[in-house]
Amino acid sequence: MQEEMKVPHHLAIIVDGNGRWATRQGKSRSEGHKVGAKRVEEIAKHAVKRGIKIISFYIFSTENFKRPKEEVKYLMFLFKNRMKEMSKELKKEHIRMVFSGREEPLEPTIIKAMREIEVDTKAEPTATVNICINYGGQAEIIDATKKIAEKAKEGTLQLEEIDETLFAQHLYQDLPPVDFLIRTSGENRLSNFLLWQNAYAEFYFPSVLFPDFDTMEFDKALLEYNKRNRRFGGIQS
Repeated sequence: MQEEMKVPHHLAIIVDGNGRWATRQGKSRSEGHKVGAKRVEEIAKHAVKRGIKIISFYIFSTENFKRPKEEVKYLMFLFKNRMKEMSKELKKEHIRMVFSGREEPLEPTIIKAMREIEVDTKAEPTATVNICINYGGQAEIIDATKKIAEKAKEGTLQLEEIDETLFAQHLYQDLPPVDFLIRTSGENRLSNFLLWQNAYAEFYFPSVLFPDFDTMEFDKALLEYNKRNRRFGGIQS
């Protein structure tokens, strides 16, 4: 890939298709999630090598708790164990990990592991991986609004101070807007992911299922990003 190619500063990926991939392979859905978890680490490292500074992965939504109990139980087990392993590998590359989403109803052991990882990987990072677990874009906006309203109620914040920048600072993570969103598996929707941050993002919906979204597929996505002309409401020059 050409070194002079532009890359997004903040890349968001909706991890989709793990279960379908496993079914097509004649395996359990849990096996698909296991392979997908390894792919997240691979793509994170590759993205940073390409010069991307922030990568947000949509791993588990608030609505995913509606899935069969055994599948959710396995996913929680996978989160707790793979997160620790992945954080060690990313730390070697000076990549910090942060987490976005509501704590309730995650298990206390998972919450504890997330907070420990955030502390352990925060020193002198060259890039950030944002893992979205028990995440919902509408919930994030509501939670940010509550934080701001509470400060206004206490008198520590004036209404005139509220603008887009201040609101963004009260989201789960104070990260810049998304430049490029990828959703694997061919589904063409946001599914309640980073609704505020994706306001002017470019979207890409490859048909490949996430366990097959390897570094070659990733580079194809970057080539597509380079074809886009981002105008942010302006007129094409």
